[in-house]
Amino acid sequence: MTKQDIIARIKASRVVAVLTLDAAEDAIPLADALLAGGIKVIELTLRTPASEEGLRRIAAARPQMLIGAGTVLTAAQLGKAINAGAMFAVSPGLNHAVSAEAESRGFSYFPGVMTPTDVEAALAMGHRLMKFFPASIAGGIPMLKALDAPYGQAGVQFLPLGGVNAENAADYLALPCVAAVGGSWIAERSLIKEKRFDEIQRRAAACASL
Repeated sequence: MTKQDIIARIKASRVVAVLTLDAAEDAIPLADALLAGGIKVIELTLRTPASEEGLRRIAAARPQMLIGAGTVLTAAQLGKAINAGAMFAVSPGLNHAVSAEAESRGFSYFPGVMTPTDVEAALAMGHRLMKFFPASIAGGIPMLKALDAPYGQAGVQFLPLGGVNAENAADYLALPCVAAVGGSWIAERSLIKEKRFDEIQRRAAACASL
C-alpha cells in the first residue's frame, strides 16, 4: 500500500484510535470491538512489552484494520514495527533518524510537530501529513489555524492528538487542515485492561459518526 493510499484511508476514517496494550491476548478482542463500532484505523503505541506482539496479532488476523505503530522513537523500533506488520508509524516529535530509515524502506512515517520550526523541518524532509502533539497544550484549534495560514499552501495537514476528546473532536475535524484526529479516549487503557470491549465498541460507534 502506498503512502498516498494510507493517507487517503486515514482521511476517510477521520478518527484514529490510539491504543496502549498491556496484554497481547486483548489485541484481537480490542480490534474486533473497534471494527464493530466503525473504527478502521488504529495507532498502537510501542510503550509496553505487549505492544509488538499485539501489533503482530492484529496485522495477521485483521487485515481490514489499518494498523500503525505509535511512539516510535528509534530506527530500531521502526524496524521491529515493520516486521510485526505495521503499515505506518508515528512519532511524538520530529525524529530525523526514524524519518531517514522510513524513507530508505519506502515506509509511511508521520512525524510529530508543535511549532512552525518543526513544520518547516518536516516539510524539508518531504512530509505533508504531521502529528500535532500535544494538541491542547500546544494551542489547540487556534494554533492549528495559525499554522495553516502559512503552511496550508504547501499541502500540510495535521493529525492532532493530546487533549482531543469526545467533546471537542468535531471542532478539530471542522478545520480544513485536520486530516483526522487521534483519540485515546475511545479505548482507554483502563477499559482494555478491564476487558470492557462493549464500552469500547460503543465509544467507537459514537466516534465513527463524526
